[in-house]
Amino acid sequence: MKKFVVNPIGKIRICEDAMFVELDEKYIPALKELKGFSHVNVIWWFDDFDHEEARSVLEVSAPYKNSPEIMGIFSTRSPVRPNPIALTAAQIINIDLEKGIIQIAFIDANDGTPVIDLKPYTPSLDRVEMPEVPKWCSHWPKSLEKSGDFDWEKEMNF
Repeated sequence: MKKFVVNPIGKIRICEDAMFVELDEKYIPALKELKGFSHVNVIWWFDDFDHEEARSVLEVSAPYKNSPEIMGIFSTRSPVRPNPIALTAAQIINIDLEKGIIQIAFIDANDGTPVIDLKPYTPSLDRVEMPEVPKWCSHWPKSLEKSGDFDWEKEMNF
């Protein structure tokens, strides 16, 4: 089987009151024309879970309060996966094109987490008008904007 090489393009920076994607200097030109998009898909590496044990987990015990007792890893948002890749749609607050820094509203990553790619969020390709989900999670918010006010702690078993 073919192996792939993935090189980080930058990292997540989390300060007391703000979150950023900070690009390595050589990737700053790739930000050209990103201004004007309200959101960006940040593809990042769950580096804290990049070890053989975590990569071998294929099933987990009920990560969510109302979920089935055993779930396949591909039906969860768990950081434990065969390839620890994550995707977060993040609202862009500001872009500093000279420094290669994008201030974002929120990302569920840790400070220093490697970023492996950015793609502009475009509704024509990223938005699904009427997605379907299993009954056990059908009460979850229907948008990123509404998720911020949702009490996620009541939903998780961790």
